[in-house]
Amino acid sequence: MTSAGTTHEKTAAPAAAAVLYVCAERGKLNTGLVAERAEEEGNAFAQEHGLTIVETVQDEYGEPDPCRRPGWQRVREPAESGAAAVVITRWSACLAPERSHDLRHCEGRWLRQRGVRVRYLWAPLAKSGGEAK
Repeated sequence: MTSAGTTHEKTAAPAAAAVLYVCAERGKLNTGLVAERAEEEGNAFAQEHGLTIVETVQDEYGEPDPCRRPGWQRVREPAESGAAAVVITRWSACLAPERSHDLRHCEGRWLRQRGVRVRYLWAPLAKSGGEAK
């Protein structure tokens, strides 16, 4: 409660609200194909798991620090506001490459602190429920 007697509460997202984060390298031969495929997989995953995609965000793969990518900044907005409860992405390297795993863990922790789960599409990760630990 504030001194004026009003409360400032973050509106919790419906359990099914998700952001689909597509972070794909743009190649000369497959321009857009990888991103299209990731988006198709993300939509199918969401439907299969009863999730509603409220926004699809695309980023170009390359910058290891997710906070320096414009697309990841757009993912953080609904997480911060409570408009999304889940982030769906293809694999953990979309958050940050293995050489920068500390950044990936930091972002995962930031999301969890806001009640947001990360769900991965990649088959070996999806077998365990597709959820980041």
